Amino acid sequence: MRAHEVVLHRIEQDLAAARLRVGDRLPAERALAEELGVGRSSVREAIRVLEAMGVVKTSVGSGPDAGAIVVADPATSIGSALRLHMATQFLPIADVVQTRVLLESWALREAAARTPDLTAIDELLDRMDDQSLEPDQFHRLDAELHVRFAGLAGNVLIEAMMTSLRDSIHGYVMDAVPMLDDWSAVAVNLRCEHRGIVDALRRGHGAKAATLAREHIEGFYGLMSLD
Repeated sequence: MRAHEVVLHRIEQDLAAARLRVGDRLPAERALAEELGVGRSSVREAIRVLEAMGVVKTSVGSGPDAGAIVVADPATSIGSALRLHMATQFLPIADVVQTRVLLESWALREAAARTPDLTAIDELLDRMDDQSLEPDQFHRLDAELHVRFAGLAGNVLIEAMMTSLRDSIHGYVMDAVPMLDDWSAVAVNLRCEHRGIVDALRRGHGAKAATLAREHIEGFYGLMSLD
């Protein structure tokens, strides 16, 4: 192992053994460096890696919130990694679309059985009805809506995965907008499809909501493929 990996391994062990928990502060740099026999620069490198991974949050100063605090933000690291891999064009958009279908379909089926609170989703739909929205604004709300759909199932990991996909989804959707012959007509159809999904959820029809979501997601991707 490289020196900073020794530090990462130690912190992972402490988390797994519950010697460190969310909200705890990591040991001081000097203490970790001396205990593990590495330089303080290696400890700092490990902490930077952990912060990028959404495992700790750092703050300078000497108050109660100073130092590196253990947090739980898996969507941060997954999202960053996905954006970078999408930028390399290694991950096919078709695979992202298929992943969305799998996650959202499952989540909607589960959510329908839970009698979910749809207040926040209704508010998003109302905001998306604004005819003056630019495509970028509309699709940012659209991406947030689909993250909310995933969150209704109550599965933290599914929600984190959809949150991490949000920027990738927005990116490929916005790339498609200039290829559409009539964005206004497409937007009207998307609004209608969203309302249909929510109506099925409200009625407790999980299978129907999942089917409508799949058709909605694959339908828009189909417009991209045709153009």
